[in-house]
Amino acid sequence: MITSKQRSFLRGLAQTTDTTVYIGKYGLTENVVREIDIGLEHRELVKVKLQEGAELDPKEVAGQMAEKLGAEFVQAIGRKFVLYRESKDYKQIELPRK
Repeated sequence: MITSKQRSFLRGLAQTTDTTVYIGKYGLTENVVREIDIGLEHRELVKVKLQEGAELDPKEVAGQMAEKLGAEFVQAIGRKFVLYRESKDYKQIELPRK
C-alpha cells in the first residue's frame, strides 16, 4: 500500500508519461491485460486510455487491473488511469519514504 505522499509523487511523474496502453471497443482482452502487466514490469508506471468505443468505467477498470496484477491505483482522470507496481528486475522509480 502506498501513502498519499507517494501517490502524489507518482501523479507528478504520470503527467509527463505518455499513454502506453489503449483499451478499445473489445474491452479488457487478455492481450490488454498482458500489455499492462509487461508495462508495469518494465516501466513501473503505466498510463492507460479508454478509447471512445470502450463502454467501460475507467475507475472500475483500474480497480480490477490493480487487483488482478498486484498493482497500485494512482489516479483516474477522464478516460485515462494510471497504475504503479514496483519492478523486480527493472527498478527505476524511487518512492519517497513512508
